[in-house]
Amino acid sequence: MKMRDSKGFTLIELLIVVAIIGIIAAIAVPGLLRARMSGNEASAIGSLRAINSAESTFSSSCAQGAYASALAGIGTPPTGGGQSFVSPDIATASSGATVDKSGYTVALTAGTGAAVSTITACNGAALASSYEADADPVSASTGTRHFATDSRGTIFQNNTTAFGGTIPSTATPIQ
Repeated sequence: MKMRDSKGFTLIELLIVVAIIGIIAAIAVPGLLRARMSGNEASAIGSLRAINSAESTFSSSCAQGAYASALAGIGTPPTGGGQSFVSPDIATASSGATVDKSGYTVALTAGTGAAVSTITACNGAALASSYEADADPVSASTGTRHFATDSRGTIFQNNTTAFGGTIPSTATPIQ
């Protein structure tokens, strides 16, 4: 009987390699998901910072101290020409209400103060005496923290529930 000179891998060797790849993937995937979630949360914080900056610029240059009450207000350029007050990825909110960005839903609403009707904004936006912006995760896999900011300019976080229009005095500011 003659032995064949075979080249290649046996089935057992291939199964061992597949098992090792499976173990490495099982170790790496949770870390990758945490990294993605952390990136989404950083993007949400960045969006709220951009809204604070846009509202500040809008208030001082376009609204005589008042604030825009919706994303469409800071996303609309002045009628005399120029650019909008916030980047296009935030300014493209459908009907001015919310925008989904990096796994978070970002919303801008008028604050608890009364609407300002005696001032006309340079772009025709509805005005308010204060504002609140929220960033809430679309699902638990995109983020676990809820973020909010208002006309004070501080960004707050909550690990359990959305802020829902008001920032309580017990909210934790981001450092």
